[in-house]
Amino acid sequence: MRRINGTALIIAALVATLGALAYPVWSYADRSGTGQANLNASTVATQWGPLSATDRDLLVKVRLAGLWELPAGQQAIERAPSQAIVAAGDHLVVGHTDLDRRARDVAAKLGVELPNQPTEQQQGWLRELTAAHGEEYERKFANLLRNAHGKVFALIAQVRHTTRNSLIRQLATDANQTVLDHITMLEGTGLVDFDAIAREAAGAATASPTGPPAPAGTVVPPPVPAEPTGDMSFTSRPSTMPMPMPMP
Repeated sequence: MRRINGTALIIAALVATLGALAYPVWSYADRSGTGQANLNASTVATQWGPLSATDRDLLVKVRLAGLWELPAGQQAIERAPSQAIVAAGDHLVVGHTDLDRRARDVAAKLGVELPNQPTEQQQGWLRELTAAHGEEYERKFANLLRNAHGKVFALIAQVRHTTRNSLIRQLATDANQTVLDHITMLEGTGLVDFDAIAREAAGAATASPTGPPAPAGTVVPPPVPAEPTGDMSFTSRPSTMPMPMPMP
């Protein structure tokens, strides 16, 4: 009787162990919070294509950007601390006035509710700018706005790449052009702290960086040009944007 009870306990223990090993595999494969199930759960159908949670997030972010960057640009024009800051402010006002109109039009068609006030953080940035003067104001203006534009730039690229909604795709295209223009104008002030931006991005990153090894001080052989080998009768022409000057 003791031998039978002992055998039964061993079998029960083996069954329990196998169950414990199998459960994580089963639960991971069937749970609803991963992959395609996540996408499907947050997506609604529209006549312009599926509208995902990330699509809606872009609409809200574009609206929020205009709610604080437009008054920031207007303040820069009114203060007129330097021509570069005034020019950047002008681009902010013009760009976000147009982009906000486009975002509100798309949101109305898709039934997405948009905020009417900046976030607490954005209101704090506006207060920082209002309280600053002289060179401090110029540096805060250039860096606060350049950092904000850089962060939303990444979301725009993600949505432009993945959206299945034609209205959102067009908005992302428009936003991409506007945000890049603003980034260029802000960097044109010469006040952007690129080291601070890089440090902040590195602190938020989790994956190890990839890419070629750091230069060892030796002469690197030039890469072979990427050139066409077939028909050379093209109609388009390369960009004429100037290359940036090396840092002193």
